[in-house]
Amino acid sequence: MMETERLVLPPPDPLDLPLRAVELGCTGRWELLNVSGAPESTLPHGLPPCAPDLQQEAEQLFLSSPAWLPLHGVEHSARKWQRKMDPWSLLATLGAPVPSDLQAQRHPTTGQILGYKEVLLENTNLSATTSLSLRRPPGPVSQSLWGNPTQYPFWPGGMDEPTITDLSTREEAEEEIDFEKDLLTVPPGFKKGVDFAPKDHPAPAPGLLSLSRLLEPLDLGGGDEDESEAVGQPGGPRRDTVAAPPCSAPLARASSLEDLVLKEASTAVAPPEPPKPPPQEQWAIPVDVTSPVGDFYRLIPQPAFQWAFEPDVFQKQAILHLERHDSVFVAAHTSAGKTVVAEYAIALAQKHMTRTIYTSPIKALSNQKFRDFRNTFGDVGLLTGDVQLHPEASCLIMTTEILRSMLYSGSDVIRDLEWVIFDEVHYINDAERGVVWEEVLIMLPDHVSIILLSATVPNALEFADWIGRLKRRQIYVISTVARPVPLEHYLFTGNSPKTQGELFLLLDSRGSFHTKGYYAAVEAKKERMSKHAQTFGAKQPTHQGGPAQDRGVYLSLLASLRTRAQLPVVVFTFSRGRCDEQASGLTSLDLTTSSEKSEIHLFLQRCLARLRGSDRQLPQVLHMSELLHRGLGVHHSGILPILKEIVEMLFSRGLVKVLFATETFAMGVNMPARTVVFDSMRKHDGSTFRDLLPGEYVQMAGRAGRRGLDPTGTVILLCKGRVPEMADLHRMMMGKPSQLQSQFRLTYTMILNLLRVDALRVEDMMKRSFSEFPSRKDSKAHEQALAELTKRLGALEEPDVTGQLVDLPEYYSWGEELTETRSLIQRRIIESVNGLKSLSAGRVVVVKNQEHHNALGVILQVSSNSTSRVFTTLVLCDKPMSEAPQERGPASSDVPYPDDLVGFKLFLPEGPCDHTVGKLQPGNVAAITTKVLRLNGEKILEDFSRRQQPKFKSEMLGRDHVMGGGEVWSQRLPQSEEGSSGREASASGPKTCSFLRKDPPSAAVTTAVQELLRLAQAHPAGPPTLDPVNDLQLKDVSVVEGGLRARKLEELIRGAQCVHSPRFPAQYLKLRERMQIQKEMERLRFLLSDQSLLLLPEYHQRVEVLRTLGYVDEAGTVKLAGRVACAMSSHELLLTELMFDNALSALRPEEIAALLSGLVCQSAGDPSDQLPSTLKEGVERVRAVAKRIGDVQVACGLNQTVEEFVGELNFGLVEVVYEWARGMVSSWVWGLVDSRPGRGCPGLPYSVPTLLPPQPFSELAGLSGTPEGLVVRCIQRLAEMCRSLRGAARLVGEPVLGAKMETAATLLRRDIVFAASLYTQ
Repeated sequence: MMETERLVLPPPDPLDLPLRAVELGCTGRWELLNVSGAPESTLPHGLPPCAPDLQQEAEQLFLSSPAWLPLHGVEHSARKWQRKMDPWSLLATLGAPVPSDLQAQRHPTTGQILGYKEVLLENTNLSATTSLSLRRPPGPVSQSLWGNPTQYPFWPGGMDEPTITDLSTREEAEEEIDFEKDLLTVPPGFKKGVDFAPKDHPAPAPGLLSLSRLLEPLDLGGGDEDESEAVGQPGGPRRDTVAAPPCSAPLARASSLEDLVLKEASTAVAPPEPPKPPPQEQWAIPVDVTSPVGDFYRLIPQPAFQWAFEPDVFQKQAILHLERHDSVFVAAHTSAGKTVVAEYAIALAQKHMTRTIYTSPIKALSNQKFRDFRNTFGDVGLLTGDVQLHPEASCLIMTTEILRSMLYSGSDVIRDLEWVIFDEVHYINDAERGVVWEEVLIMLPDHVSIILLSATVPNALEFADWIGRLKRRQIYVISTVARPVPLEHYLFTGNSPKTQGELFLLLDSRGSFHTKGYYAAVEAKKERMSKHAQTFGAKQPTHQGGPAQDRGVYLSLLASLRTRAQLPVVVFTFSRGRCDEQASGLTSLDLTTSSEKSEIHLFLQRCLARLRGSDRQLPQVLHMSELLHRGLGVHHSGILPILKEIVEMLFSRGLVKVLFATETFAMGVNMPARTVVFDSMRKHDGSTFRDLLPGEYVQMAGRAGRRGLDPTGTVILLCKGRVPEMADLHRMMMGKPSQLQSQFRLTYTMILNLLRVDALRVEDMMKRSFSEFPSRKDSKAHEQALAELTKRLGALEEPDVTGQLVDLPEYYSWGEELTETRSLIQRRIIESVNGLKSLSAGRVVVVKNQEHHNALGVILQVSSNSTSRVFTTLVLCDKPMSEAPQERGPASSDVPYPDDLVGFKLFLPEGPCDHTVGKLQPGNVAAITTKVLRLNGEKILEDFSRRQQPKFKSEMLGRDHVMGGGEVWSQRLPQSEEGSSGREASASGPKTCSFLRKDPPSAAVTTAVQELLRLAQAHPAGPPTLDPVNDLQLKDVSVVEGGLRARKLEELIRGAQCVHSPRFPAQYLKLRERMQIQKEMERLRFLLSDQSLLLLPEYHQRVEVLRTLGYVDEAGTVKLAGRVACAMSSHELLLTELMFDNALSALRPEEIAALLSGLVCQSAGDPSDQLPSTLKEGVERVRAVAKRIGDVQVACGLNQTVEEFVGELNFGLVEVVYEWARGMVSSWVWGLVDSRPGRGCPGLPYSVPTLLPPQPFSELAGLSGTPEGLVVRCIQRLAEMCRSLRGAARLVGEPVLGAKMETAATLLRRDIVFAASLYTQ
């Protein structure tokens, strides 16, 4: 074989090689080419991607040979690189965003580019901290759910968001001036302008006089050539035969030529037409649910969700509107199936790949809905204060407070939101939390549709109209007609096995009230009481419902219900203690079978297995287990949360036969029973005992009747004592439910969250609240009326105030002020005790209301109701009262002279006088005279009532009118000498009272009428009146000052010079018309302005509090303390002040948690005397800070006193929380801390001097008399507050305090207090 020569290669530089390696396809074969520029591969798009065996490579490089890891090499450990200093780089800034862009203009058919156009960009440099637009870029992923207190919210729906186009249009409108239309038409110093257009042109604009028409009736002599030729032509009009102008009346006197021209022009101007009312906007549209929806499946061939049952008509109507993306308000009866609407909205959002938020008023309902919706849809999340499950789900269930926080913090979840479902909307009536619903509804963006679910309310249309106007979209109101399962209401009076059949029907399923059943219950109760009195004596106490007697009542009732197969039953008792007593008293009652006992036992063991051993031995757990085995249950806020859930689940399975519950069980929990029992119809609402409201009764009674199982539901009211009054029962059972009322109030959190956003104002939030809706719904009508009045005012002639009329405006203002001052004094008189005493029978008064103007009357009778007094009065009149007020013609437009203003200018009948008897309110009495008549009021009333009957009733006759068929009773009255003045009524002859009656008035009536008429004729300017200070002994400052001011005004009015001018009446009428229009315009402007807001004074007071404490500056800009307060969930001022005063930094985490429990504890109480000195000092410091804040609030004008503000703190659970957190410290650091003295935990920013064994909840529950459930709720809310403080500490730059708050929250979260909900497992 021939030996191959060794090839000498060039230097190892790949670029110098004359060869090129080319891969042939995917075969792995290579070929060397000496062609320059050859490709690297024969594949058209390069080599295909290949994935190496990463697992094998990682094992070889890092696991089998750890020496390959860089951390084992130390040769580069001290290596560093020199950095070149460049100070100028600190001054480098990013360029400003481009404000415009070039947009291509294409041919609509071919797409060819025809040119380019520069357009303004609206979304330049947008961020979550500078813009409210939905087009801003999303924030960090870590803040996408909860948002950030520093971010802006999204723009609320219904508000006009200004755009670049609007701003540019506004600027152009401000800059451009039309020199033909926008010029002034009235020269300075002139009252009217002049229109120089020819006379054949249309009428000039209002406020302008046509010069050609003014000069037409004047003979100016001569003219231009055209006019002379026209006159000289044959047949043309001759100068001496010119027709007289229309205004041929004699020339009126005037002080100047301009006044003469204005007078003539004003006579030719037609009166303006009254403004047309604006069309009514209908935002709430009621939906008819009585007619069936036959084409439902044709309109929706592929529904987003289908049920195993056929939906009702109201459900189908709601679904049709949801498919159209409409907002709906479903006000249906309890257990009617409102949840079907919510389920379809959730399914529709999943179909559209959007998101839905379901809000509930309470956390327990959120947990239940999470379980139900998760079983139905799967993709469901839960967000509560302490639980966060599947936040990425398409349907999120949360409380309304959490949604409010997300809206204020600009959460990016709002972007994808399609529906927000508000369950139990009638909870808006809650005084404490109702404001949250209004805030959320106002802050929701425009792209979010709203679904409102509520029980039946009487003002559903009004509430929907408010939301429609708020969001500028129609709201469809869907209400049910009747319950799906009718109810029967009974009274139970039995108390023993012998009387267990005393069940009396009071209200049947058709809504008929049975009085027979009520009286039967009353008789049964009376008979038992009489037998009791015969046996034990009349002085023995009757049945009042003690523990032993309650036991007899419930045993007899439950035996009757068990016999009639009317179990399960819910017993509503309005006291936690009575619930426990009544359940514990039924020791001999066992309602479950052996198989049911076994099922209950297994369920309890499975649920309680998640608790630690000591928690399973809690007295409440053992007691509840014993009750549940016998088919009894208790449900109220004092029960541990896990036990309440166990009771609810067993009740829904039918294993709990009798459940003693408070009112909260009826709040949205879909757990109906066969029967509902009311232990009493009275409850304590926090301030006093009262009867149940109709809405409360309907809400709880609606738990009776299971759809598909029971034909009717049974509601029983226990009569342990006496039977309630029939009127009270009728009002409670058949009365209208409570209306939805606004509970809107201002909070510091709301104010600070809105002040930090320049584009949003707190005034706008107040304007859009439900409380301002009645006054704001007519805003458009007010704007149109204001525009019409402005035009009308511009067309009015200016009054002449020269010469003698120079004091005419002052004269008018004096008269108006005198009238208002007298009205104020009269109101104070009516409100005083002496003033009401003077208004007794026989007192002559001056009456002024819609029917009478300064007419004399005499009081006949005074009502006995002290709260709303009514005075039955005989009043003079001259026209039949049967005539409607609008048919009596316009009111007299007399000009008031000094005698008329200073006196009362009493009414005098112009023709035949008459009298009427009416009931007057205190405000209808214009003056109380010193005259008292002797009369028999009852006799006059009896006679007047008799003559009002159809067979006696007649019509008033004039002096010259005679009608057949009856007698004419006439009484001639003396003529008044003062009646000849001519300004009040013509007194040319004696007054005659004529009546056409079959029976004339009695002598008592005739005498009273004659006395009143004589008194009116003797004192036409008003009879002497009682002096409020001297006669009635009123020492009020406003009354004394008002009397002095009234006398001063009377002197000024008497000395006025304008009344002596012959032009005074005409000029006064002009001035009065102008002033009345201006007054109405001021009223409309006030209604449209922010000054009419009811809460505006309180808003200014609260802003002053924030400014005094340093939360906002003088310009209203939110400072650092205000931003920290925005991050707090409650007690924002107190927590912020404690943080900035460093009152918490020096304390240990368990001490901080113990002190903060005073802010969240609901049960009142004082701290224990055995507290450590540190905690005692901390409690006093917290109270001192609260007192300082309360003093600032009082100084700024708020109504809340310092004692009330400090009294909101309850430190009754300080010791319990402290021991609970200390026990957690011991168990947490056990084994981490050296047990030798003086050593602490190196991982904590504080030392642990002593160690205690972990404290179980069973030992801590005995430290306070507070029920276990309230203790758990307090600790849960405390953990939420600690997390809020943690975020605030990070915001302000306090890492040590933030770590302590994180530790405190961790200390509290353990064992039964934070046991996971059974609904989430």
